[in-house]
Parts: sequence; C-alpha cells; structure tokens
Amino acid sequence: MPHTSSFNPDPSHPYYDVARHGILQITGDDSYGRKLIIFSSCCLPPSHQLNHHRLLEYLKYTLDQYVEMDYSVVYFHYGLRSNNKPSLRWLRSAYNEFDRKYKKNLKALYVVHPTNFIRIVWNIFKPLISHKFGKKLTYVNYLAELRDHLNYEQLIIPPDVLRHDERLRAAQKDGPPHSGKTPPPRPPLPTQQFGVSLQYIKEKNKEAMIPPVMSLTVTYLKEKGLRTEGIFRRSARVQLIKDVQKLYNLGKPVNFEQYVDVHVPAVILKTFLRELPEPLMTFPVYDQVQDILNVETSLRVAKCKQIVGSLPEHNFIVLKYLVSFLHMVSQESITNKMSPSNLACVFGVNLVWPAQGSVSLRALTPINIFTEILIEHYDTVFSCRSPPGQVTP
Repeated sequence: MPHTSSFNPDPSHPYYDVARHGILQITGDDSYGRKLIIFSSCCLPPSHQLNHHRLLEYLKYTLDQYVEMDYSVVYFHYGLRSNNKPSLRWLRSAYNEFDRKYKKNLKALYVVHPTNFIRIVWNIFKPLISHKFGKKLTYVNYLAELRDHLNYEQLIIPPDVLRHDERLRAAQKDGPPHSGKTPPPRPPLPTQQFGVSLQYIKEKNKEAMIPPVMSLTVTYLKEKGLRTEGIFRRSARVQLIKDVQKLYNLGKPVNFEQYVDVHVPAVILKTFLRELPEPLMTFPVYDQVQDILNVETSLRVAKCKQIVGSLPEHNFIVLKYLVSFLHMVSQESITNKMSPSNLACVFGVNLVWPAQGSVSLRALTPINIFTEILIEHYDTVFSCRSPPGQVTP
C-alpha cells in the first residue's frame, strides 16, 4: 500500500506556514528515473487561511531544487472545493510565473480523479499552453492506473484520496481491479538482474561481488559519460529502458554503443538500485541517516564513516564501488555540472529508503546531506574497511 503518514516539516522552513499543510511532497523517482513531485488539493486549507502568493513562492522554492533534472508531477485533484480553490486569475498568474525553466524538464503531468472543472480550466488556458506541454498531460481516473507509470508503493497518497478512489470503484460495477492488489510474483529467472537481492545476483553470477548491471554501466559511463553535462539528471525513452532491462533479465548481452545515448546506461544504473528489494544501504541504516542533522557539522564525516562501516560486507563492497565512481564523476563537475550535491539529489533516494512507506519531502534533506558526504569525502569515509573482495571501477 502507498504511504499515508502525516507530514511534519521543520518549523525553521522558510515557508513553514505553507509547507506545514503537506500540499507538496517529493518521493523518489518514477519508473523512468525522473524525480516525482506530488501536489494534493485536499491538503489546501480554506482560502482565507492561506496566502496564495506565498503558496506560489513555496512551489517555486521547492521546484527550484529539482527543475534542472527531469521530473514528473502527480496532481491529486480530489478535495479541491469552492472554499479552498485558487482563483482563475491566480492560476493564470501561476502558469506565467512558471517559465520555460520549469516546463522544459517536466516530462509528465498525471492529473488524478479529474472533474469537469479541470477540463474547463484546461480549455480556458489552451490558447496559452503550447502543444508540446499539452502532450505531457495524462488523465488518471483510478489510482490503479498509476501503476503503469510509477512505483505505486512509494507514493504518498492522502487518506481522503484513497477513500475517494474506493468510492469511485465501488460505484463502477465492472471497475478496474483493487489498487491494493497485485498479482502474485513469479519466481525470478536464474538470469534475473532487476528486482532481486544482491545475494541472489551473486549466487547466479559465479560469486561476482559487483552485480553485472552495475559493472557494465559504470565501465561504459567511466569511458563515455564522465564529461557529459547533466549526466544522471536526464531520463531516457521509456520503451528503450524496458527493452534493456528485459535483455539483462534474460541473460542476453547489452551493447550500449547501439543506443547512441549515454543517458540510457545512466538511467539503467539508477533503475537497478531503485528496484533492489532492500536498498543498498540496507533498511536498518535509514534511521541513522535521518539523524545526521542532529550531528554537529564538524563530526558528520566521522558519523558517516561509522554508518558505512557497519554495513554487511557485500553491501559495503558494492557501495564503495559505486561511490568511487560517483566521486570520479564529481571531479569532472566543471564540465558535467554534477557536483557532489547534485549527485546526492539524484542518488540519495536510490541508496536508502524506509522499510515501510516512502521518503517524504522532509526526509530528503538528511538523505541528500549523507550521500553528499559519501561522495565528497569518499577517501575518508571508506577508509574504515578494506575487505579482501573489494573491487574498484
């Protein structure tokens, strides 16, 4: 089931007056490696309790952290009522405020539970909306339809939206299947690479410590992608990623040269990490990472070293291999624009997530700080252990 926990932002947040309502959430990546931003209308308080100008500033403040990379937006329309609905003038102003910088890398906009109001607004603004932007819109009538595009279990869905979806499906005699039910998983193939544990991959690949997907993508990117601007920030064609995953899972060779797009192996690497049944950093580490904000700045590198040193040996070896490569990428940041901070924004949520639910907007900050320290202080953090099976890129 998707995550529905309450949202408690830090009172020191510059837009705490807006953020405390939980209107906006950011939760990892979608199925195509794009950052996922969620807007929930039901969390909007009555208009007299919310300064809509501040709401617009808050939206821009949050998006500014992610618009340089490809991203998707899920808009939960249910809960927008006459007493909390922004005016059409505000909507027009908002659309104009979000200039090309925000629209360029928005790759998909999923409007969930659309009503006639949405379609009326869309028609009013149609003259202002480019054809290219219009093609990014997908109407989603039931939550179950999101499974085709997103990791449904990672979504942060307000309880009101879940209940509304239940009512809609109950009203449909022959409605879509229950969004909480998925078919039983089939046993993995012996050659399976995605969605299986590190241990499974190791046992099926002659005890290789580094999973083949990781070693092949890193080797290729080290040779061809280190100086590519925005490497890891871009998505790739959806069907292409599915085709490459299928080849890997069937044990067939993958030649990245034939795709003529260095972003394909970059997305494949992120996808591999995201689809591990347990994150590379393991579940027990999550709370320690969340606590990093309570550690004095001067002591954080030592704390990260301690956390990494506590990992199981196989996880440590694979993590060190990956972060060694990301450290190399960051050393070319003058050319590729991927500093340790930028890389942390991309990889943090693919290295650590909670055993239950998903990563909230507030939880992203410590994850990103932790990951940035791993990359920037690679030599210090990983000097804690030298296992005999260690491999470097």
